[in-house]
Order: sequence, then C-alpha cells, then structure tokens
Amino acid sequence: CTVIFTRLATRDLHKPISILFCNLAVSDLFTSFSGFWISMLFITNPDITIFGSRDMLAPYSLYTTSILSTIYNLVSIGIERYLAVAESMRTRFRVARNHSIAVVFINWVLAFFLGCLPLMGWSCLQAESNVSVLYSPFCVNYLVFIAMPNVAVAFLVPLFTYLRIIIILRKRKLRMQACGQATGTYRSAETQVARTSISIWLLALVSYAPFLAGVVFDAANQRCHGELYPGVYIFRNCTAMLITLTCLGNPLLYTLRLRVLGARLKVPRGLWASRVRSCAV
Repeated sequence: CTVIFTRLATRDLHKPISILFCNLAVSDLFTSFSGFWISMLFITNPDITIFGSRDMLAPYSLYTTSILSTIYNLVSIGIERYLAVAESMRTRFRVARNHSIAVVFINWVLAFFLGCLPLMGWSCLQAESNVSVLYSPFCVNYLVFIAMPNVAVAFLVPLFTYLRIIIILRKRKLRMQACGQATGTYRSAETQVARTSISIWLLALVSYAPFLAGVVFDAANQRCHGELYPGVYIFRNCTAMLITLTCLGNPLLYTLRLRVLGARLKVPRGLWASRVRSCAV
C-alpha cells in the first residue's frame, strides 16, 4: 500500500515503469489478502485445508492468480529494464504508458484465466484418483501444468535480462575507457545492477523453488494423508509463508534500488553523441 500511494502521489514517478511497480504491489497485496483468507479457514477448520473442500477452491484460486500475476510482473519489469538500457536513450522513449497499461492488462487476464481454471471445472472434488494430497482439491496435473512453466519463467527470464544489462553496461564502460572518458557512472550502475539482480533471483529461488519441489513430490508420491502428516504439511505451510514473504521483498528490491539505475544512467543525448563522435575520430 505504501508503494502504491507513494507512486500515485508523486508526479515525478508517473512513468511507464511506475505502472509496473504499482501493479506488482497490487498483486502482492492480493497475495497477502488471499493468504490471510486461507489462514483464517485453517484456524476455524483445519481439516478442510488438509483433506480438501469446495470452500477452498475460491481462496486457493485467488492465491494462485495473485502468485501468477506477481511472476508475470517480475518478468515484465525485467524486460522493461532491459529495453531501457539495451538501445541507449531511444528505446527508453519507446516504452510508453500505453505499452505498460497493455502489459498490465495482459498479465492479469492470463493470471485470472490460469488461476481460475479450478473454478471452471478443473478440480478433483469428484475424481479421487488424481487429487493432490498437499493442495486438495486441486488436481495433480493442474498443479504440474501451472508450476513447471511459470516457475521456469520466474527463474530464467529475469536471470537473462539482468545478465544482459550487466554485459551492456560493461561494454559501454570499456568503450568509455577507450575514449579516455570517466566511467564512474557505469561502474556504479554495473555494481548496483549486479547486487540487485542477484537479490531478485535469490528471492525468487527461495520463494518458488520449495513450492515446485512440493508439486513434484505430490506428483511422484501417491500416498494417503495419514502417511504424510504432519511433516509434509508443515513443509507445505512453510512454502506458503515463503511466497508471502516476497510481498515484503519485492517493494524493497524494486522501488528502492532499481530506480537508482535509471537516475545514474540518465546521460544527456547531446553529451552521449559528442562522446561517440570524439571516439570515432
């Protein structure tokens, strides 16, 4: 909420990347609300979160939708940052507000469609053979269909985009050194991006890898609830807590640190052109 209110109240932050930041905060907010809903159901009736119930379809679907929206927003922010750095100042002006709004709309439509598939009928309330033991009443094949590609996207795309940004900054630093120009701006930006990208990737790894491991374990082991209680369900609850912790980590990593990159790389067009001409001579 603090991120949303701050960016809406500050005119200098009304930029295309700010729309993605606000949308990331909204998806994190929905994740917190849906997680709180599931927690209250667990407190009032713990059995329905273990053995499954029709009452769990709506909160689980909303929780899945929020997580998917968060993943898509993280990927969108990484791609936008890459485009902002890849082609110098020209690409930065190409990423307009309309583009960011369209990306936000597509992210939510895709997240709602995939997250609400159980509400549309892809649930195992009747078919006991394919029901998930950890995440009843979800089906095992639905969890595999959701977890495998989305977790891979959450790991690989940000890793690629931020590594490319670091490589681009290093090349520009070497060019500036060859021209005899100062490289302090690019050196500090490279260090900042390296630290931030490592933190982002580690946060995604700690948050989503245990959930993926739980889905793989659930698909590979066909056991009853009594054989898995209580250790596996404690692990399941810990994975939900780790995912919820990203709601605190995302604002700190993205809103407080990545905007420093844009400020440090804000080189005037004329100055950059003059340096390129002098280097060519």
